[in-house]
Amino acid sequence: MSRHGQEQDSGVERTFAALPPARGRAFARTWWGRAWLAALEDAALDATAVKAGRRLARAGEVGAVTVRPGRVTAVVREPKGTAHRADVLVPELSESEWARFLDLAMEQAGHLAALLDGDLPSHLIEDAAVRGIELLPGLGDLEPECDCGAWDHCGHTAALCHQVARLLDEDPFVLLLVRGRAESRFLLELHQRSTEPPDEAAEPGEADTSEGVDAAEAWAAADILPALPELPALPEAPGGPPPYEAGTAPVPALDPKALRYLAGRTAQEAHRLLAQAHGSGGLEAPDHRQQAAAVDVVRLAEADGAVPDAVAERLAQGSGRGREGLARAVRAWRLGGAAALAVLDEEWQVRDAALARARAALEAAWEADERPAFRAVGNRWTVPDEEVQLRLGRDGRWWPYRKEGGHWVPAGAPDRNPATALAAARRGPEAGTPAGD
Repeated sequence: MSRHGQEQDSGVERTFAALPPARGRAFARTWWGRAWLAALEDAALDATAVKAGRRLARAGEVGAVTVRPGRVTAVVREPKGTAHRADVLVPELSESEWARFLDLAMEQAGHLAALLDGDLPSHLIEDAAVRGIELLPGLGDLEPECDCGAWDHCGHTAALCHQVARLLDEDPFVLLLVRGRAESRFLLELHQRSTEPPDEAAEPGEADTSEGVDAAEAWAAADILPALPELPALPEAPGGPPPYEAGTAPVPALDPKALRYLAGRTAQEAHRLLAQAHGSGGLEAPDHRQQAAAVDVVRLAEADGAVPDAVAERLAQGSGRGREGLARAVRAWRLGGAAALAVLDEEWQVRDAALARARAALEAAWEADERPAFRAVGNRWTVPDEEVQLRLGRDGRWWPYRKEGGHWVPAGAPDRNPATALAAARRGPEAGTPAGD
């Protein structure tokens, strides 16, 4: 479906035709679509309702979706033929918040050009959140209403939320409409602001103190800027570091082998980033959580190829993990990056709504007579007799763990279903991960 495809648009509301079944595809490919579904999963106290809604939406049981300020509506049909009207209410932004959002859009040339061209930049949604303007729903923002009589999210409202996530993937302006602004009105207000004369002209000779354009926005708006130089050609392989001359005078506290290894890894990373830029037309924004020193140590240790013994020993000691602990961290990193590393290292108390959702997920995953006897401590549910464990991540996913050599080690990728994660823990480590002990 294109953003101008099968839909009716009255300005203050838009109706999208029913979408075909979503078999074999994820409901949300964009980060804002996934954020919408995360708000549903955070709000629903009954995980089975979210699963039921996913099944209904995947089977194509959601009818035409009407989006208007503060509300989305659709008729959802159950497999036996019973139809229910489902509504999800979303708080609208205030007029002052919309004014601040327009000001933000005017600050960056890349934002302004993209919006006037009918595109909503993802960076603008992120920048708005930093300024306290929450376009994406948070905990409690998706309020359900359904004529089936459920007081919480039911399968019908969950199915509607999954369908809206698909619409957001195709047209993020749906997000603005449900928050209170039709696309036509928003673009008109933006155009009026962009053509208004400045309040005060600069005095002759007065220096221009404007902050200029953010580099990332300038790159994104390359079509309205002077031509940028072409990317350098991609070499067939990363280059090697310069040789360390045998006669070079030694430098105190400098390990030549470690220096050569780090220089080689830098060349490989530069080659990867250049290949990524050639393939996608630009570089993705870095994940700042992965810039921490502890994470960098693990990334270096898991690098392809043999790590020199001297370098490996320095990484193990510098991280404070030791050789075996660093191997376990590498295993976690390969299974899930920074999120998996956090689950390995952190133990936190699950409380209130998060605890209710966790318990509901555990109850729904097994029949009563098949449910394992867990011993819960913090975010860790252990099956003592089997020496397997489930760890709940802060994003609601369950990570499989098993005890090896007296240590808990990650045994596979995470899953929303605790039964699937426990089966992975019982199977043992996935192929390709280091043993760790």
